[in-house]
Amino acid sequence: MSKILKSAIVAAKETMQSLVDLDTQVAKAADMIEQCLRARNKLLVCGNGGSAADASHFATEFVVRFLKDRPAFPAICLAGDGGLLTAAGNDYGFDEIFVRQVAAFGLPGDMLICLTTSGQSKNVVRALEEAKARKLKTIALLGRDGGSTIGMADLDLLVAGNSTARIQEAHQLLLHVLCEIVESRLS
Repeated sequence: MSKILKSAIVAAKETMQSLVDLDTQVAKAADMIEQCLRARNKLLVCGNGGSAADASHFATEFVVRFLKDRPAFPAICLAGDGGLLTAAGNDYGFDEIFVRQVAAFGLPGDMLICLTTSGQSKNVVRALEEAKARKLKTIALLGRDGGSTIGMADLDLLVAGNSTARIQEAHQLLLHVLCEIVESRLS
């Protein structure tokens, strides 16, 4: 094995092991998502770059399925529509690409789930502000020290660390765990 691979495995093990400390927050997040979906409300999910891909993956697991066949649950990835994103970015600026969609699609009782490995994404901060104003519940999956986003959401899932790759891997695991818990309860 190469030195880089060995180092990545060691770092990934450390990061994944740290998730045990989030057990209480993960349980609360699962409860919040379950309550949202039981009330026939929807999930809005956003992030940038790799976090946008993770947001899309998470939304897909709810709309299609995670482990077994079951009814579709309403989840929308706010990073998924290229035309909408580029129009909002062009007309209002990149910081507004998610806030416009929260304003368009978010209703009281819905939930906004944000992913940001740095906690510094201005468009995520703006989306959280709009979600609060519209009475949406909010969950933020964060990295590093949480940046300027820490404490903005109703619930933070903070993966401490300095490696974007390891934080994203941990976010992916947390998202899958949330899918598994919620799907088992709602099936």
